[in-house]
Amino acid sequence: MKPRILVVAATPRELAVSPEWHAVLCGVGPVEAAAATAAAIAEYRPAAVLHVGIAGARRRCALAPAQLIIGGASHYADSNVPETWAPRLVTAAPAVLAAMQHACPEALVRTIGTSARVGGTSDCDVEAMEGFGVLRAAQRTGIPAIEVRAIANDIEEEDRALWHFDAAFTAITRVTPRLVTALSAWLDTGAAHA
Repeated sequence: MKPRILVVAATPRELAVSPEWHAVLCGVGPVEAAAATAAAIAEYRPAAVLHVGIAGARRRCALAPAQLIIGGASHYADSNVPETWAPRLVTAAPAVLAAMQHACPEALVRTIGTSARVGGTSDCDVEAMEGFGVLRAAQRTGIPAIEVRAIANDIEEEDRALWHFDAAFTAITRVTPRLVTALSAWLDTGAAHA
């Protein structure tokens, strides 16, 4: 049976690979992510998209390294054009969000900011570089999508030697099979087509 889930990550260390899903490296940044995701959607015609990776968090939030975050929404921080020209927010479908929360109750739900540069967000507690691009590409084709991240660093910490890459990579690749299973089960219920 052909995999129905497209799992997208920016880098190889964030991407768990399995015959149960299509695994796609989208590259770093919102433009690369949108372009690669759109191409993968056209090629694989998935029923759903799961975007995974690592992220930074504002120091004030005191989120521990490897803390899992489910994106309730993705906010594109680099755009300042009117919403009528281009959206800046993609919200997760409530049923998909609920399925991810059920599969991963230890995760927190937050809006995840997307920016092409580290520290490029100001109004989100969690920041990454690809989420909006991936989710917007899926939204444009009517495919449900969600972003899940593992915290690697404080956004304000400039010394990358102090970031917790290994813990975050391990956390996100370890949870990916569980998330794919939950997304597949949600699709099987027919809720995705309700």
